[in-house]
Amino acid sequence: MAAEALGILEVTGFTPAMAALDAMEKAAGVRLVQAESNDWLGMVLKVKGDVSAVASAIEAGKEVALRMNGKPVGTVLPRPDERALKALESPIESSPLLQQPTVKNPNYEALGVITAQERTMADTFALGFIETQGFTAVFEAIDSACKAANVEVLGKEKLGGGYITVIVKGDVAAVKAAVEAGTAKVGALGKLIAGHVIARPSAAVLALLPK
Repeated sequence: MAAEALGILEVTGFTPAMAALDAMEKAAGVRLVQAESNDWLGMVLKVKGDVSAVASAIEAGKEVALRMNGKPVGTVLPRPDERALKALESPIESSPLLQQPTVKNPNYEALGVITAQERTMADTFALGFIETQGFTAVFEAIDSACKAANVEVLGKEKLGGGYITVIVKGDVAAVKAAVEAGTAKVGALGKLIAGHVIARPSAAVLALLPK
């Protein structure tokens, strides 16, 4: 394991982080080993693979996150020192305040959120993310999203600082319609951080979804 490169990408916002992770896994042969949130509204994604794959993945993730105002910062550690791994790979932690994990290892059992029918229709399957700063805004947004299209709510993710993301799934057209309707309702109720659709989401993204 120590011979592999470790890529680290830090992104502000849950939605830009998931979009970046999707791009990273699709761009190169890397695997997600851990995701960790901080109190600056950000997430750190840690991936492993050979040096060239990790470097390509980090660049792909940075490009996507930058387009979404995610303020990405990334680096590649070739052959990280084993003594440093105690800090680089954190123990699982949860926040009593947020009532959810702040350090996550990918849960590939979460892939079960995709039904057999959806797997056979992978080209039309999508996840939708609506991220706001403020509960009222995201609650209004998700109600509007569900009324606009046939989507299923998978759960919500909190980063602190009032950042809340609601995640939906469905076919691409429905998810796009839902996200458009939801984000349009945020308005004066709160601050829209991101509204985004990931078509054919990568396994790593699915493995980080809220339970």
